[in-house]
Parts: sequence; structure tokens; C-alpha cells
Amino acid sequence: MAEPIPVPKPTAEVLVNDYVRSVYNWMCIGLALTGFVAFYVSTHEAILRLVFSNSLIFFGLIVAELAMVFAIAGMVNRMSATTATALFVIYSTLNGVVLSSIFLAYTRASIFSTFFICAATFLACSIYGWITKRDLTSLGGFLFMGLIGIVIASVVNLFIRSSAMSMIVSYIGVFVFVGLTAYDTQKIKNMALAQPAGLDGAVIRKGAILGALSLYLDFINLFLMLLRIFGQSRD
Repeated sequence: MAEPIPVPKPTAEVLVNDYVRSVYNWMCIGLALTGFVAFYVSTHEAILRLVFSNSLIFFGLIVAELAMVFAIAGMVNRMSATTATALFVIYSTLNGVVLSSIFLAYTRASIFSTFFICAATFLACSIYGWITKRDLTSLGGFLFMGLIGIVIASVVNLFIRSSAMSMIVSYIGVFVFVGLTAYDTQKIKNMALAQPAGLDGAVIRKGAILGALSLYLDFINLFLMLLRIFGQSRD
């Protein structure tokens, strides 16, 4: 009897590429879902009225989104891969409902043009984060402080309603999320390289979802900052 032909194990390069591809695939799925839901809701006045005329529903969606982000980021190791994936998909859907408001504030032409600007910027930063030999770890702490500053300034501006402050926050936000995109890309690359051979598929899926969430948030926030700068008001 002929001996069975041994199946070659995938090389480290193949494993890394598969992992990174999974991260970007899930990120793109999340963005596509958010975009589709946002556009769909924007074309249905009844849904818009239900969400944005009822503060309880609107803020309930915001709280639910935050809860899902913290759940995925903080408890992904304690949940199943199916649960992590479902939470990411649900979060992307709810975020689409909330972001449908941009179609009420800005023209569709400026939204689509800003999206392509954002996509090109994100791609360039992600490529830089992947190929650079510079360790961006120290940059992460600085960018996180910048992110906290953006959140605080945005909350303050809800009360003072300064257009100048809003624009300043937007420009700073662009630089922060450009940096975070490169930083998160490098972190995902390092995670992929550190994966031991034969790692359970469910663990890899959860890692891919966590990485996809990071890049998804970078893209969405970069897009919103750019939209404040380049978007044309419907008024």
C-alpha cells in the first residue's frame, strides 16, 4: 500500500497574509454594511423621524454602540468567535442608522467625494504602517492623548457651539486618526507575526474581528473629520 502523501503545513508568510486579509475583509464588510444602512435609512423619512425625533431612541442607539465596542475590545477573549462576529455586524448596522444623519446635513455629492478622499488617505496610511521600519508604539500613547482631547473638546463644543473650535477639532482629528491608522496597522501586522503555528481558528477569527474593529473606527472617524472640512451643507 502506498504511503499517504504528507500535506505541507502553511508557511508563516501564508498564515500572516491570511490573518491580515481576514482583518481587512471584515473591516470592509463592516464599512459596506454601515454605508448601505445609512443610505437606506436616509431615504425613508419614517425611520429618520423615529430615530432623530425621539431622543430616547437616539441616545439608546449611542449607548448600545458604545457597549458593543467596549464588549468586543475588553471581553473578546471570553466570548465565542460567533458572538464577537455578531456584535461587530450589529454594531456596524446600528452605526449606519446613526450616521444616516450626515445625509440630512451634507449634500450627497460631497459625502461621496469625501469618502473617496478618506479611502485614499486611509490606504496610504495603512500601507505606511505596514512597510515602515519605525516602531510606532510610542506614537500610540501620544495619539491616544490626542483622541481624549478631541472627545473633551467636542463635548465642550456641544455647549458653546463654536464653528471655529469645531473646525480646529476636525483638523486635529484628521492628524490623530491618520496616525492611529498607521499605528493600528503596524499593531495588526505584529500580532499576525506573533501568532504561533496551529492556533485555533476561533481564536484567529476573534483576533481578526478585534483588528477589523480598530481599523473600522479609524476609517469612520477620519471620514467624519474630513466631512466636517470638505462637506457641503445642504442649507
